[in-house]
Amino acid sequence: MTQLPPELVREALKRNKVKIENYKGIEYLRFVDDFKDVPRGTALFKSFTLWGYPHIGRIFQLSTGLKEQFTHPFFVEEKVDGYNTRIFLYEDQILALSRGGYVCPFTTERVEDFINLKFFEDHPNLVLCAEVAGPENPYVDEHPPYIKEDVQFFVFDIMEKDSQKFLPYREKEKLIEKYGLPSVERYGLFSVEDVDKLKRLMKRLSEEGREGVVMKEDSERDKRVKYVTFYSSLKDIEITSVNLLGLPSDYFTNRLLRLALFMEEEGIEVDQELFLKVGKAFLEGLLKAIEMSKKDGRVYRTFRCRFKTRENALLFIESIKHASSQVQVLQRRLEKEGDYWVLEFDRVYLNMTGLLGHLLAGGSIFD
Repeated sequence: MTQLPPELVREALKRNKVKIENYKGIEYLRFVDDFKDVPRGTALFKSFTLWGYPHIGRIFQLSTGLKEQFTHPFFVEEKVDGYNTRIFLYEDQILALSRGGYVCPFTTERVEDFINLKFFEDHPNLVLCAEVAGPENPYVDEHPPYIKEDVQFFVFDIMEKDSQKFLPYREKEKLIEKYGLPSVERYGLFSVEDVDKLKRLMKRLSEEGREGVVMKEDSERDKRVKYVTFYSSLKDIEITSVNLLGLPSDYFTNRLLRLALFMEEEGIEVDQELFLKVGKAFLEGLLKAIEMSKKDGRVYRTFRCRFKTRENALLFIESIKHASSQVQVLQRRLEKEGDYWVLEFDRVYLNMTGLLGHLLAGGSIFD
């Protein structure tokens, strides 16, 4: 059990690293940033702590990265392109936290559509770590191509309340099978000598439009690293270039470096078609942003998601309106469609909106 010392919590509160949150009368503390040894997203409830999901390192080449990172065989599973959630039992109800430690009304409401709740009856002290992905999710622009509508849940880890450790991999697999939990695709146990085998897997995943893999060492230290596909790096640029100013410059240079190192390791020839793909990934989003600015006076993306109740849809839209000072959230519509309330809203990127509005109106900048 890993308890947080009260003096550390008090210090974090003084430094504004912790905020008091409230979800339908449930009050809890949320770490808004990493603080000392406590990761961002850690949430303190009245009788237990849910530790934030740890940061996972990334390797850029398999041939050298595997030998550098692993001393034991490692399990490989799909890295699903969605958003991270931790699902747990609080008294008599199931809640779901976002990566940042918010209780999310959308994710919480949709848990029972995908997760066998008997798991929590039998194991009230366990926490499911899952990815939520699909075209109708309220957080990220991308999704796996094999999900055509709504969202799906994919369990990838199980942890305990008050603990930073995950259950051993084989124990996790047994629980997934026993309760029929939806899971990320698992590809089995690999060794550092299986570079060519992993390269073939990555080539297939890239061709299928998947994000990549997470590798988890079969050892006490449970070392983890991630590695993404060529497709994913290019797609990231294509999707986010519409909000070029809203992301740090190293977001894009990092992805260009991934592409270059992937090509170098795989011996991929640089040809005109590849140059066109990379250039298009940057320029297409920017041209779209300019078009939106001229037509609508703002640069934005529209999101759509399904709720079971109107109350939760309204609670969700209010909860995300103050999440970022650089993004404005505007509700488009909230209407009943079949069994669900469908919420559509825009995320307006204020930095891009402001700059393009200024430049298109004839303004100048100093560079």
